[in-house]
Amino acid sequence: MSNPIGSSISIRDASVRYGAREVLTSVSLDVRAGEFVCLLGPSGCGKTTLLNAIAGFIPVVNGVMSVDGVPIRGPGGERGMVFQEYALFPWFTVEENVVYGPKLRGATREEQRRLANHYLSLVKLERYGRSYPNQLSGGQRQRVALARALANGPRVLLMDEPFGALDAMTRESLQQEFLDLWQADRRTCIFVTHSVGEATFLGQTIVVMKALPGRVTAIIPNDNPHPRDRTSDAYFAMYRSIDAALREQPEHGEQAVAA
Repeated sequence: MSNPIGSSISIRDASVRYGAREVLTSVSLDVRAGEFVCLLGPSGCGKTTLLNAIAGFIPVVNGVMSVDGVPIRGPGGERGMVFQEYALFPWFTVEENVVYGPKLRGATREEQRRLANHYLSLVKLERYGRSYPNQLSGGQRQRVALARALANGPRVLLMDEPFGALDAMTRESLQQEFLDLWQADRRTCIFVTHSVGEATFLGQTIVVMKALPGRVTAIIPNDNPHPRDRTSDAYFAMYRSIDAALREQPEHGEQAVAA
């Protein structure tokens, strides 16, 4: 496995408010360079809010967030976002979508072609460069969204339930394909999910969150080696451990670290 190219992330006592309502409270988390972290919890627990704060889309009212020791003041090129709803430009071809960021930065046409060919090949869409998003399946559109994020060269990938809208078979296939991509270069990945099974299969570390207000209640290391077998005893043991943490109701402000 190659050395990780990802960045480290540090979060200390971070809180987010929407008006008078505190939606995220006193979150502290350390993410190692190249680590795959899953944020897991029910709707309304602040997973996406935390992801958007790391992306720099929304500010924290208390605490601090930093990437490689540099405080997050807003969006930055070292962080790339992949959304659940694809967020592709329908009037652009697949290739034009992929190179949109590099083109804005002034990349030459030759460089744009190289990036498009490389990343479309990585996500197995090299034959679809001249197609439009409405000509693709949901799984293919999400591959385009991933290729577009990667083409910007981020050191951190922020993924907001990217496979949540897909059917079960397509979702499992893309989980494995994305895991293969992550293992190739070890970008830091923070992946939002509400699925215990998805977190068990993907995550090196699972951060369990609860709502009212949104907070971290458990941090669970997942040392099961890759490739992971969804039918193995080790997989189900980890699944049960994560599910138990999700069902627990710790006191407000308590944060547990599971062994």
